[in-house]
Amino acid sequence: MPLYQLIEPYDAVAPTMVVAFDTWVDAGAAATTAVEQLVTGSRVVARFDPDALFDYRARRPPLEIRDGRLSELTWPDLTIRLATVDGRDLLAFCGPEPDYRWREFGETVAELVERLEVAEWISVGAIPAAVPHTRAVPIIGTASGSAVLTSGVNRGPDGILRVPSAAISMLEMRVAEAGLPALGYFAQIPHYVSGPYPAAALELLGVLSRHLGVELPTGDLEEETRQLRQRLDLAAAADESTRTYVERLESMVDEARLPAGDELISEIERFLRQQGAGGQGGDLPN
Repeated sequence: MPLYQLIEPYDAVAPTMVVAFDTWVDAGAAATTAVEQLVTGSRVVARFDPDALFDYRARRPPLEIRDGRLSELTWPDLTIRLATVDGRDLLAFCGPEPDYRWREFGETVAELVERLEVAEWISVGAIPAAVPHTRAVPIIGTASGSAVLTSGVNRGPDGILRVPSAAISMLEMRVAEAGLPALGYFAQIPHYVSGPYPAAALELLGVLSRHLGVELPTGDLEEETRQLRQRLDLAAAADESTRTYVERLESMVDEARLPAGDELISEIERFLRQQGAGGQGGDLPN
C-alpha cells in the first residue's frame, strides 16, 4: 500500500516545498507555526496514511466527549498543501513527525517531490541555544548541492555536531541525494523559554520571505511576540540572578561570539532531557 494519496488536479509550476514537523527541532513550536501561516487559502494535494506512520499510543488521538457521549476522534494529519503567494507556488509540508518507516518515508518523499516537479526544498526548524530574548533571533542554515542560502544567513555552526536525528533532516538529505537543491533555516531560541516562541516563527517567515522574494503572511505573530517580550522582561526584572544571566547572554551576542558547537550540543541535550521529563520547566532560569 502506498504511504500517500495524491489528490488531483495538480497544476503548480516549479513550486518550492517548505517543510516543518513537530519534532525536537521545532523548539517553541516556531517552525510549524511559521509554515502554518502559509496554508490560508491553500488546498491539499497529498495526504499521508496516518495508520502507516504513527504510533497511536505515543501520540494518542485526541478524543472529544460531549455530555457523556464519545463524539469525535482527531487523527494525526500529515499533508502537503498548495498555496500561491504573489504568483509564486509554494507547497507547505507540515504536521506531526512520523514514528515509523523513516527510510521508506524518505524514498516515498523523494519520489513525490519529483512527481510534483518541486524546484527547491526548504527545511524550517528551531533549536534551543544560549541566546537572550532581548536580541534578534539568530538563524543558522544548512545547504546541499546547488542550494544557496539567503544573504545574512550562514551555514553553521562550524565543526562537527552529533545530535539526535529528526525526520526533516533525513528528508533533506534524501532529496538532496536525488539532485534537488535542498537547504534549511533554523532559528535559535532562548533555551530558558518554555512554550511557544512567536518571535522565532516571525523571524523564520522573514528569512523565507527574503529567500523567496515574496511577502509571506504573518498573522498575529507580531502582537504575540510583543506580548511575550513584555512578560519575559517583567520576569527577568523581578529576579537579580535571572537579570544577570540575560545580561551575560546579551554581552555574548553583542561581542558577536556565537555559541560554539559543544555549547550548542549542551543546550540541545538539556532541552531534550526536559522534553523527556514531560517538557516541564519555568519560563526563565533559576
